[in-house]
Amino acid sequence: MNAVEFQDVSKSYAIYDSPGDRLKELLSLNRLKRHKDFWALHDVSFEVRRGETFCIVGENGSGKSTLLQMVAGILHPTSGTVQVGGRVSALLELGAGFNPEFSGRDNVYLNGSIMGLSTRQIDQRYAEITGFAEIGDFINQPVKTYSSGMVVRLAFAVAINVDPEILLVDEALAVGDIYFRQRCMRKVHELRQRGVTILFVSHAVSDVKAIGDRALWLDRGRLLDIGDPDKIVAKYLAAMTEKDSTYLLNRSAAAPRAERRASLQAPEIVDSIPNVDHRFGDGRAQVIGIAVYDESGRPAHLLEPSGRILVRISARARADLPLPIVGFMLRNQLGMDFAGTNTAREGHQLPPMQEGDVLTVDFHVDLPELYPASFSFSPAIADGTLMGYSMCDWIDNALVLQMSRGEQQIYGYIHLPCRVEVNARISGGAPLEKQLG
Repeated sequence: MNAVEFQDVSKSYAIYDSPGDRLKELLSLNRLKRHKDFWALHDVSFEVRRGETFCIVGENGSGKSTLLQMVAGILHPTSGTVQVGGRVSALLELGAGFNPEFSGRDNVYLNGSIMGLSTRQIDQRYAEITGFAEIGDFINQPVKTYSSGMVVRLAFAVAINVDPEILLVDEALAVGDIYFRQRCMRKVHELRQRGVTILFVSHAVSDVKAIGDRALWLDRGRLLDIGDPDKIVAKYLAAMTEKDSTYLLNRSAAAPRAERRASLQAPEIVDSIPNVDHRFGDGRAQVIGIAVYDESGRPAHLLEPSGRILVRISARARADLPLPIVGFMLRNQLGMDFAGTNTAREGHQLPPMQEGDVLTVDFHVDLPELYPASFSFSPAIADGTLMGYSMCDWIDNALVLQMSRGEQQIYGYIHLPCRVEVNARISGGAPLEKQLG
């Protein structure tokens, strides 16, 4: 049996124009309907395999939290069936399951009891829970005195220490500070290795791509797509970009057209795209080539730590672009967006492009000391500004290069430029500079 199975699940909420309408409907002898049905989920079907990390993406209001609450047993479907096999621990909306009048300690025991643990079992886990939460003496204070960050610290600490078979995580981690989020993500990786099934909802698409085995895209309660996290995230981001571009398109359409001129061609054009994993955009312009060159001007076959490269991107306009932007995203071997830039970000405003124009942009990049792994370049051309743009063409992972292993060991992902100073001391004496003075 799978850990979670949804079969044709729909969920409807009754929406009333006023509180009085609810009472009138309840007291009506002929059961006159005074509400509107809001369908948070429409015929959603999927399964989550045991030990799988299953991520869910979508806009606010798309039904993600409703779905997790059904898995947790908080809500029941209006139609369809939900089957869950295993002990569920949930970190849903902030403070869910906590009594604000109780102390943190009391809430630990309350939540543990709800999860079926005995007092002795909670006693055995209590030190580990408080150690992970790191809220100090506040553990004995009422939860209503906690900051939002402290609440999520304690809630996560409880959720991971009740031996869950299925862990539900809804966007709550976004409230935590960077230090705690990193600890939480390490714990999620640890739970994955232990075979715990994880359902993870987040707007942080880099986390989704880093930990997800599969991803599901919800839009207005409907399942739009399900599959590999990289592809699902790419489609989701493309849809969000298109939605964000409406204002700019309307403004550029209303602007007076400049006098037509002959199409311009870039003096140096690259017309090779080595790889296309996924491509999206409105088609008003097209990336026609990308190349990476080393310091000698030759095509790069290997990236060197602390080296210098030139990333060249050529694009052709298929329609008028008042404010073209050309750029690229650099991704690591996990598919995480490692770094990126574009002409607008670098303060270089490109001239307007008309249909048929070809533009080539060179990015001169000083590479930091990076760990030896493969890195991919995803080129793009858009129309607009950094605050609002329309994606014309984006190519996922168009070119992949390996970072060579440098002479020095890289600890982590990147070596930060560092200067070391030593203030020497003579044993048992004052600082050396004072003695010499």
